[in-house]
Amino acid sequence: MKLVVAVTGATGAIYAVRLLEALKKKDVDVHLILSHWGRETIRLETGLAEADICELAPRCYPEDDLSAPVASGSFQHQGMIIIPCSMKTLAGIAHGYAANLIIRAADVTLKEGRKLILVPRETPLHAIHLENMLTLARLGAVIMPPMPAFYYQPRNIDDLVNHLVGRIMDQLGLEFEVATRWRGGEKTNLNAGVPESGASGRQVRR
Repeated sequence: MKLVVAVTGATGAIYAVRLLEALKKKDVDVHLILSHWGRETIRLETGLAEADICELAPRCYPEDDLSAPVASGSFQHQGMIIIPCSMKTLAGIAHGYAANLIIRAADVTLKEGRKLILVPRETPLHAIHLENMLTLARLGAVIMPPMPAFYYQPRNIDDLVNHLVGRIMDQLGLEFEVATRWRGGEKTNLNAGVPESGASGRQVRR
């Protein structure tokens, strides 16, 4: 599988790092695009440098490299994920304003009918944000804000991050061993396939 992954400057860099780690374990051919502020946010929130992030993907491009292969609709891939996705990037995609490589790659992903997954990170949302999301949803984009679930009784931030990454991997048709699934009141490890009781021993209810 070949995927395009883009990281913008919105908060939530850990989601991008964890997704890239998961895709690397699956030997996915990832073409990574880092925005300037994406690099800064990664450094601020995780302590990782650009070189550390680029090691998680076979190919890495800066946002101003419009000569990159991913800028063309003729570049074949199975989907693009923007994680996290800033409201600026969201607006650019929604209105076809391809000001950088991230927005251009998303634009051609849409026009070629390929899967586009956006992980917008902002709160609260005003009407422009919501209208832009609705526009993109109507064009076929998958809008996946990082909203935590609690039915599986997460114990720490890693559990919350892994759950979102697992849902993204589901969208891509890839298994993710750490995530949990709803099993009618019991939580199940995706890899083990055996229902487990919650940490308190009580049945977990939605």
